[in-house]
Amino acid sequence: MPAVRIALSQFRPSKGEYAENVARIGGVVTQAAQLDPKPDLVVFPETATSGYFVEGGVKELAVTAGTLARDLAAAYQGPPIDVTVGFYERFQNHIYNSALYVTLGGKTPDVRHVHRKVFLPTYGVFDEERFVDRGQDGVRSFETSWGGKAAILICEDAWHSLAATVAALEGAQLLIVPSASPARGLDEDPGCEDETLPVSVVRWERIVRGIAEEHGVFVALANLVGFEGGKGFPGASAVIDPTGRVIARGPLFEEALLTADLDLDSLTTARSDSPLLADLQSALPVLTKSLSGQKQTQKVKFDPASNGSPTPHAVSRSSTPLHAVEFAGRDPLAIDPELTRRWLVSFLKDEVVRRRGFEKGLVGLSGGVDSALTAFLAAAALGKDNVIGVRMPHRTSSPESLEHAQLVIDKLGIPSLTIDISDAVDGYLKQIGDADPHRLGNIMARQRMIVLFDLSAKHKALPLGTSNKSERLLGYFTWHGDDAPPVNPLGDLFKTQVWELARHVGVPEEIVGKPATADLIKGQTDEGDLGVSYLNADRILYHLIRGEEPRGFTKEEVEIVRKRLDSTHWKRRLPTVAVLSQTAIGEFYLRPVDY
Repeated sequence: MPAVRIALSQFRPSKGEYAENVARIGGVVTQAAQLDPKPDLVVFPETATSGYFVEGGVKELAVTAGTLARDLAAAYQGPPIDVTVGFYERFQNHIYNSALYVTLGGKTPDVRHVHRKVFLPTYGVFDEERFVDRGQDGVRSFETSWGGKAAILICEDAWHSLAATVAALEGAQLLIVPSASPARGLDEDPGCEDETLPVSVVRWERIVRGIAEEHGVFVALANLVGFEGGKGFPGASAVIDPTGRVIARGPLFEEALLTADLDLDSLTTARSDSPLLADLQSALPVLTKSLSGQKQTQKVKFDPASNGSPTPHAVSRSSTPLHAVEFAGRDPLAIDPELTRRWLVSFLKDEVVRRRGFEKGLVGLSGGVDSALTAFLAAAALGKDNVIGVRMPHRTSSPESLEHAQLVIDKLGIPSLTIDISDAVDGYLKQIGDADPHRLGNIMARQRMIVLFDLSAKHKALPLGTSNKSERLLGYFTWHGDDAPPVNPLGDLFKTQVWELARHVGVPEEIVGKPATADLIKGQTDEGDLGVSYLNADRILYHLIRGEEPRGFTKEEVEIVRKRLDSTHWKRRLPTVAVLSQTAIGEFYLRPVDY
């Protein structure tokens, strides 16, 4: 058979905008059809027509397969070409997470297959089964316009080996895997060549390479890119040949169109060299006997001893020595700083500019490492002219804090403002009487948020958060104060990870190396307030939030961290509302924040 050229689109959908996304998809297919040679197939990711995390919005965004085929045909201008698009589907009064395979460019679109996702994840960040139904048609192969047979597995379908096996047994030569799997995990060794990838990407590639090699098939994995509610789709789409080799891979966190040529004749060689699929076809009747349940209660049959001589008095010889091999433990909080930097810069570009329509960002610069790191990341994402650094001293603030904030402003070359909050804070306190140091600190933190949100309206710039994961888990922040900005790049980084990343991006050492302090109370330090170092607190938190018992720390340290973690859940949630109706916001009426 002649080679088949496929193209994978790492697509960034506009959340909840079906018409806009279909028009863009049509444009990408039109662009692809102009390549020389022209691709036979263009593959788009899961839920490309709407975005993935739309929750209750699926009812508004789901369309029939016929509707999508009609709309794609209207958006495409060019010669005949096959297209696979992930979408939320209406079918026989149900809603599914589906993928359409259609041939465009003829008088009418030719729908060749619709796959409805069978395995719906309901763990971690996923809650699919709450919003869509499970596909009931299983996995099927189908004929394509380019002469071969294909099958579709949507995202988690591919994580279950049986689904790929069924597709291969049905004769599929190409497995198409549209995916919308957010990137997760920074603590992974290099996943390919010398590039470090997110843990989830490494795992994905391992899964699809195994599918290809075991079944002697090509696999095309097409991933979304972009951020939805802080969850970043990484791209890194890949085409795998039937020996398990990656023959094309897309970039991280960027839209791209990658192409690859599939030599279908190589399937014969791969299956001959490693005849696992043929072995499975032969052994399948034997294996399926176990599934019938008929022999579950039968004892195993075997022949009695009838050959050889018994050796009741055999002399025991010394056993082979066993050597235990210990693997060096990896720091569970280790990150790849360059991957992390790229991830967070992409996050800020998406969340500030693309999602919310701002060109500028505001960072309240305290002189500490967290706000300095946020400013460095924002300058890389938005450009130095579009980041406004705001110093907001109180008369009790440390002069060093002002100096270090200015150090960041000067090093980045960003515009800045200095707003003294002393009169506002002291004027309020004058009316109600003196406040204790902790109340004063909370008033100062909230006053700074008043300043940032007012400057946001004045300069049309989005306030950017600076609170790290350690502070958020320990409740060591002012509610509706320093954790109030709507976009926060550091909120899933422990303090020790912030220090590592800050050094990598070039935050001055005099800022990174000094004791952490909120500078709300004279002489105060974070670790002094907490009663435990961040080095230990971060590792204790790591284990506690995973449901593990921390070891290697004093009982007092563990209890300090556990008590703060357990007693501050309320600070990490929206206000508790009495649920009276069947449309309560956040309980029944579910829309993600960026929908």
